[in-house]
Amino acid sequence: MTTNGPASAGHRAADGRPGPVEVVALGESMVTFLPSRPGRLADVPSFERGIGGAESNVACVLASAGHSARWVSRVGADGFGDHLVEAVTAYGVDTSAVRRDPARPTGVYFRTAGDRATDAHEVAYYRTGSAASAMSADTVDLDAVRSGRVLHLSGITAALSDDCLHLLRELTSPRPGRPLVSFDVNHRVHLWHHREPGSVLLDLARGSDLVFVGEDEAEAAWGVTGGPAAVRAALPEPATLVVKQGPLGATLFDGDTATFVPSPRVDVVAPVGAGDAFAAGFLSATLRGLPARERLRHGHLTAAAALTVPGDLAAPCARGHADRLAALDDDAWGRLRLGPGWTQAAPRAQEEVRTP
Repeated sequence: MTTNGPASAGHRAADGRPGPVEVVALGESMVTFLPSRPGRLADVPSFERGIGGAESNVACVLASAGHSARWVSRVGADGFGDHLVEAVTAYGVDTSAVRRDPARPTGVYFRTAGDRATDAHEVAYYRTGSAASAMSADTVDLDAVRSGRVLHLSGITAALSDDCLHLLRELTSPRPGRPLVSFDVNHRVHLWHHREPGSVLLDLARGSDLVFVGEDEAEAAWGVTGGPAAVRAALPEPATLVVKQGPLGATLFDGDTATFVPSPRVDVVAPVGAGDAFAAGFLSATLRGLPARERLRHGHLTAAAALTVPGDLAAPCARGHADRLAALDDDAWGRLRLGPGWTQAAPRAQEEVRTP
């Protein structure tokens, strides 16, 4: 298959090779059409255009938080591909390793405004045969992929095609000098087209250094029940495992040490984008060398930023503001309640800690 060059200029060393960055995220991003009002897709009269992709979302949030981030993917040589590259670049993400494919389209999808957890929620994907589904070790810049301190991947990519799965197996295989591999399980049943994802996702997780997985995902993909400790027992290999427990909080296993941090109360505007934001907040704190409790709290705070805006992406609050909240004592953290606009609030912890 023929492809043209990189989508845009970016961080390059003097010899033309990709320059180092803190985080590289590899995966498909799509143009998403968000409904102008609630209702069935058949009834919604108009949509607003946005972007959506688990890995590019993480890169965008990290760049917004002041980290150097690179997104590696493939998009079509079409207007939607132009929009994706321009939109991700606007967040400060290096898109120089995004390839354009003249033979395959950029993926798009439409969704309803309702909660994804309800039966009324609809998503219509138009991504089969997309440019990103042709990602492989031969069609992406592996030097760019391996140029970060952290390489962030997700199980969504593994579901796109056999080539994508082989690429993820290559990237999660033991290799001298590889970056820290971060893997978000992101179990999406509808993407697997009657294939069994459980063993695939488990193998990829076992080959990674840092894994994010929800309790519900562990049960659906692997039949694991019994809470975070049972998930850890099923997945002992990664040095760092984060088990997300929905609105209750999250448990971090750092080696044999377990740390639980409850989620703050959040006045939810739209229940989308929280998982990607949590991963970005946790990775940001990891890059900064923060301790376990603060890493989880930064994950929760970044997720809360996403939950209190209508779309999938939200800029995190200023680092100093987040650091002050993450440093609250346990009682004050337990009283914390975050609503729309909280990321722009004056960064004085006593004003932000509210009781109902």
